[in-house]
Amino acid sequence: MRIVLISTYELGRQPFGLASPAAWLRKRGHHVTCLDLSREALDEQAIRDAGLIAFYVPMHTATRLTVKLLPSIRQLNPKAHLCAYGLYASLSVEILRAQGITNLLGGEFEQALVDLAEHLSGLSALPQIHPLDSNVSLSRLRFQVPDRSGLPPLRAYAHLVLPSGEHRVVGYTEASRGCKHLCRHCPVVPVYEGVFRVVDREVVLADIRQQVAAGARHITFGDPDFFNGPGHVIPVIEALHREFPQLTYDVTIKVEHLLQNAELLPALRNAGCLFIISAVESLDDAVLQKLEKSHTRADFFRALELCRRAGITLQPTFIPFTPWTTFDQLLDLFTQINKLDLVEAVGPIQLAIRLLIPAGSRLLELPEIRNIVGPFDAQALVYPWKNRNPAIDQLSDALQEIVAASEKLKRTRSATFEIMWRTVRQAANQNVGEPLQPVLASRATVPYLNEPWYC
Repeated sequence: MRIVLISTYELGRQPFGLASPAAWLRKRGHHVTCLDLSREALDEQAIRDAGLIAFYVPMHTATRLTVKLLPSIRQLNPKAHLCAYGLYASLSVEILRAQGITNLLGGEFEQALVDLAEHLSGLSALPQIHPLDSNVSLSRLRFQVPDRSGLPPLRAYAHLVLPSGEHRVVGYTEASRGCKHLCRHCPVVPVYEGVFRVVDREVVLADIRQQVAAGARHITFGDPDFFNGPGHVIPVIEALHREFPQLTYDVTIKVEHLLQNAELLPALRNAGCLFIISAVESLDDAVLQKLEKSHTRADFFRALELCRRAGITLQPTFIPFTPWTTFDQLLDLFTQINKLDLVEAVGPIQLAIRLLIPAGSRLLELPEIRNIVGPFDAQALVYPWKNRNPAIDQLSDALQEIVAASEKLKRTRSATFEIMWRTVRQAANQNVGEPLQPVLASRATVPYLNEPWYC
């Protein structure tokens, strides 16, 4: 069977979500074309020839781009069976079905895609595959080594930028999926509900090995939380370092886990970890409690200190704009980022992000949220909300415009931060004439990936 797997956006990474199912499907004899539309044009002939077209929707932005693409896909091939898979497949049922998607596969999707392809090919009669199915599988899979053939080369994706100005080609893999935790705002939670699944160590290492052969000198581990299973990942990075001692990498770890596993931070650094991304989200303890982040403002400060002692850069991410945001919170956030010397470690988009409330979000458990959200917006894929202070929402829009302009003009992070901070102070009716102290750096002082990412 001719199958096309499509990714519209995956954070500037070569999509694991195409390479992994491609390996499974090709092993069964299917002809698979992988299209990463963030890096290449649509192959119209492949679309016309396909019997199954499957869209990878791991996040909100990717899903919205997929919805925009679907009418042209249906026009090119009205007979093809359409499927969506990934985290947002089961969170976007209404709009995806309305656009002609028949099967929606969430959770662990590789075996489900194989089952669907075999069913459509007449190779198996599977009673569980029905039109308009929305399936979430949390099965323990025996993963295949991802097949990255046919994807754009790694050099076409985000690069690592070092303080020296050196750029390194970056690979991407996953050692686990899902998460043990139940943060209210996280889109992983409605799908995995506290479950996480590991990818076999040898599969992870084999995937990294092939990317190193393709030019990668740094690896991003895309696990929602690298320390969900320390006993699984520490042997992985130790084996990785033995085989490729010059290779560096980055991971994502909760503040809570950084504190609980502080003794492991030197092991990460010694094995080549350059930076850790951590979803701090807010510096306001009341907001953190509403989000059920399981850490406090003080915990974040402590985690930052521990990472610095270990010689690892901590790159916090934030959701500055929530229904509870005040000007005082925003002023404090910008002040602390500057005071803690984090300006270069925080991507500007992280200071403009607005809270998303997707279908199934645990935020809807809060009466105060249910009382302020509007009806679910199937086009935007969220429950809309407004801050009690309209000026806060206006500021959110203004900061997003600054970030977009800075990307086009290639401003430094520090220059963008100063513009954003002045804008916040002006919106809060504070004096903006005073120079910022200390004087911000004019070039990068920490390692980072050079493509800004969105939810």
